[in-house]
Amino acid sequence: MKEIVLRQMKERGITIEGIVEIVFDLQKPYHPSLNKENCREAVNAVLDKREVQHAILTGLALDIMAEKDLLPQPILQIIKEDESLYGIDEILAIAITNIYGTIGITSFGYLDKMKIGLIGKLDSRKGSVNTFADDIVAAIASAAAAKIAHSLKGGSES
Repeated sequence: MKEIVLRQMKERGITIEGIVEIVFDLQKPYHPSLNKENCREAVNAVLDKREVQHAILTGLALDIMAEKDLLPQPILQIIKEDESLYGIDEILAIAITNIYGTIGITSFGYLDKMKIGLIGKLDSRKGSVNTFADDIVAAIASAAAAKIAHSLKGGSES
């Protein structure tokens, strides 16, 4: 299943390295000895979770279906326009952020507003629908950052 998820992410322009960069930027100020390999391990641990895989597949499928005009109205237009009051894209993402505790929600809120790195690229990409994709990336990065925060504080999160 993870291979399918990674392939679909790649097809939508989502790379592990892009997410690793975000995690590194989030956690480096708090953990000076942090390196990108630590971040990569955390991102992969998040992506190993079946519930995360399901959320990613669902969100990306909705983006693709909206892009191809395969959803009924009015939801098609709502998703295509990434309407600010829709919020379901964030709800799906919050399911991912919670896998390592509520600390991920704080990071997610920050990333959702600031649109750092790959998140901003997805959010502003013309010619494609990334209503769910940008929030999925923010959620994976937030969960991975939470995993690092827990593990570097002496916990043993897996």
